[in-house]
Amino acid sequence: MTVGAGGGADMSRARSGLGRYGEDLAARRLTEAGMTILRRNWRCGRSGEIDIVARDGNTLVVCEVKTRRAGGFQHPMAAVSPEKARRLHGLAERWIQAHGGAPPGGVRIDIVGVLLPRRGAPAVEHVRGVV
Repeated sequence: MTVGAGGGADMSRARSGLGRYGEDLAARRLTEAGMTILRRNWRCGRSGEIDIVARDGNTLVVCEVKTRRAGGFQHPMAAVSPEKARRLHGLAERWIQAHGGAPPGGVRIDIVGVLLPRRGAPAVEHVRGVV
């Protein structure tokens, strides 16, 4: 990766690509678990973005995806702060308002952590109803 003039843009693109890859792996894991992906990267103005919105039976699932390279600063699951959890709850409420109300099974917030080792297959961890 080039550092210097334009280095910040290069790093931003690399992070964006890493995040997209992690979201692809997360979507695959959720689908394999029997969920239906309704939307990816749903933006709500300045309030933020929901990485993945899915349906698990009659439950709406708002899913935050965190992707990290092995040897990084922290485990991906540790990256969801109390502030981020509050923001996810608010985004879930906005999704419900924009899409006709809460489903019969309610709403659940999940986290998918993706850890990319230097070698070998990525580790994908899905935790349900965490926040």
